[in-house]
Amino acid sequence: MKRIGMLTSGGDCQALNAAMRGVVKTLANSKEEVEIYGFLDGYRGLIYSNFRMLTDKDFSGILTKGGTILGTSRTPFKTIQDPDPNGLNKVEAMKQNYYKLQLDCLVILGGNGTHKTANLLRKEGLNIVTLPKTIDNDLWGTDMTFGFQSAVDIATDAIDCIHTTAASHGRVFIVEVMGHKVGWLTLNAGMAGGADIILLPEIPYDIDKVIEKIEDRDKKGCRFTIIAVAEGAISKEDAALTKKDYKKKMEKYPFPSVSYEVAAQIQEKTGREVRVTVPGHMQRGGSPCPYDRVFASRLGSEAGKLILDNQYGFMVGYKNREIVRVPLEDVAGKLKTVDPDATIVQEAKLLGICFGD
Repeated sequence: MKRIGMLTSGGDCQALNAAMRGVVKTLANSKEEVEIYGFLDGYRGLIYSNFRMLTDKDFSGILTKGGTILGTSRTPFKTIQDPDPNGLNKVEAMKQNYYKLQLDCLVILGGNGTHKTANLLRKEGLNIVTLPKTIDNDLWGTDMTFGFQSAVDIATDAIDCIHTTAASHGRVFIVEVMGHKVGWLTLNAGMAGGADIILLPEIPYDIDKVIEKIEDRDKKGCRFTIIAVAEGAISKEDAALTKKDYKKKMEKYPFPSVSYEVAAQIQEKTGREVRVTVPGHMQRGGSPCPYDRVFASRLGSEAGKLILDNQYGFMVGYKNREIVRVPLEDVAGKLKTVDPDATIVQEAKLLGICFGD
């Protein structure tokens, strides 16, 4: 008999159900007897022993559903070793609940912060297997994270919809895309949606270069310009500041986000009408796309095989079109960013896309 704990942690929920189903189906179809304990609301459930036994019925019909049947929450890694308001040692509480249930393994699905805590629990002696879930696609050790393609589809659809009104009114439109500190989502959605300008955190922009592109399109008779802006995009001036000076500047930042700053600068310098669209959390929700359903199921199946093989301390990743096992210690704390010299960026430039550099 194997007793498996499972939790989903972090901010976005694309294809989590599909991945969990992949794990459970693989275990259920083996000769091994298995009990599955689902911890509710991420690490919070593991800390406060909030769980329920899961059966085959819980995983029936969930492949196409977004969200997570277990619920999720943010439990920041930077405070995970701080006592809770009642003085509870959160790490010790998680360990005690793991051993109290006599778990053989804990399956954890999440992004960067989630993997830092997972690796900490591994160091504390728990058997851990993780799955890379984030729409940001910024986890080191895997070419792709599940949820990413679904978010690309939604962000691309938003840009597609903007084309009609932008062309009709002859305006500059900015679409702000999620991605935290990296630009994978904006880069892919921007290219797929036919954006003329793409601003990424990894490539600090010069607003004059952005305006130059807009004016060049005007001269060629193009009535509109669409700009895809990553939520973490940064100007060259701000990128040159020290962390201390940048933080001080942001304390008095007058704009809701960088997209509105870019819009204000374009309007001031060109007199053009600029509109900002923020799809926001739409990018984190909805039913997962077919690609993510298949992808998450494959990763989940490999996680199930790891458990059956008693192989722990790994994240199930995807490299060179193959499912791989990546040591968790190699993943935690590393960020996979867009290389400004990457072929996809250079190809985008050949297509006439401006990055403001």
